[in-house]
Amino acid sequence: MSKLWSGRFAKSGAKLLDEFNASLPFDKKLYAEDIKGSIAHATMLAKQGILTDAEAASIAKGLLQIKQEIEDEQFVFDISHEDIHMSVETRLIDLIGEAGKKLHTARSRNDQVAVDFKQYVQKQTLIIVSAIEEVIEVLLSLAKENTTTLMPGMTHLQHAQPINFGFHLLAYVSMLKRDIERFESSYHRNNVLPLGCAALAGTPHNIDREYVAKLLGFDSVSVNCLDTVSDRDFALEILFNCSTIMMHISRFAEELILWSSYEFKFITLSDEYSTGSSIMPQKKNPDVPELLRGKTGRVNGNLIALFTVLKGLPLAYNKDMQEDKEGVFDSVETVYMSLNILKEAVRTMSINKDRMKSACEVGHLSATDLADYLVQKCDIPFREAHFITGRAVAHAEQLGLDLSVLSVDELQKVDQRIGNDVVECLSLLNSMNARNSQGGTSTKSTCKQIEIFEAWIKARG
Repeated sequence: MSKLWSGRFAKSGAKLLDEFNASLPFDKKLYAEDIKGSIAHATMLAKQGILTDAEAASIAKGLLQIKQEIEDEQFVFDISHEDIHMSVETRLIDLIGEAGKKLHTARSRNDQVAVDFKQYVQKQTLIIVSAIEEVIEVLLSLAKENTTTLMPGMTHLQHAQPINFGFHLLAYVSMLKRDIERFESSYHRNNVLPLGCAALAGTPHNIDREYVAKLLGFDSVSVNCLDTVSDRDFALEILFNCSTIMMHISRFAEELILWSSYEFKFITLSDEYSTGSSIMPQKKNPDVPELLRGKTGRVNGNLIALFTVLKGLPLAYNKDMQEDKEGVFDSVETVYMSLNILKEAVRTMSINKDRMKSACEVGHLSATDLADYLVQKCDIPFREAHFITGRAVAHAEQLGLDLSVLSVDELQKVDQRIGNDVVECLSLLNSMNARNSQGGTSTKSTCKQIEIFEAWIKARG
């Protein structure tokens, strides 16, 4: 069968060209957006007197029948139709005849694919935001249960200062909050209608783009048609946002992997979200966080791929831009699945509080507290206090003890100015709670942070 655009061609295209040129195998995912956009377009054409009301009604009825056929898996996708747009239009003409041939008046596949793809990106953005909120709620619930659970805070993966586990989890809540803000900022910035730009220069038909924007839920219409049909910034933005949240997920996954090892044993992952070994019967592998960490690479790759496709394209539309969708589809699906399984893996894991606490008793985590004590109680300059504390740590090392359990007598061998009240400041729990500044790790401060995040979630409705 001749293609809808084949009027100027004397020969039919080669079968190999059909296979190479077609986007239908993947862009058929946009069928609902394509049909929604076409119904809005036909409704506008009727409003403007370009179609009759009867023609627009027939088109809408036919398009809804096609949508049902696709969802019932009764629709025949033929690769010779190239893409979802031609597939739907060809079937529409089969169903309703001449009226179907009028649907494409005042539009091009260039602005049609842009509105389809943008509708998809906007919808998926909100779906991802909802999934992030669910992960935040699980983390907040877990944080509330662990505001006094001591664990070693680390820098350079070395023991640094005592913190509480709830405080640590809130660091990831902070990241995810920024992710939500990033996705929503993109949503509002990109909620602009491309339809009505036609191929690149607009149309001589008396269309009403504002009306179509209202029908499809866009806030406004694009200003410059040449830019609009070549714009894929919205696709790059969702890919960047996906890459950023996967980076955050990957960092958390790395810690889950470490924490579940025998060396740490801070957490135990549920059997539901762990796997075994085909040869070693004793193994319980953290495959979920490992896959989360691994999938970050493919999401990052999708971003770089589209950047590379777009980097040298002249205005306006070029066929290269057909390569814009598969990476977005893959990244969106990967992020959504990753968020859902992360939520469940965290919700079902066990916290080994005693193990976390015992880990705090190694590595002299209260060393900074001794230095602060020397500054505050002994009026010693910080640099000197830092040096004295270093000597105290070295002395503890010689004794095979942690600084937090060193006696006053032993500490006074390092410096006579150290008083009996030093014991209180070296307590690991006291050390954690001493950091009561805004945003700090004390239980009081951690609870305040939880209140802030919960109020933010509640305000979102």
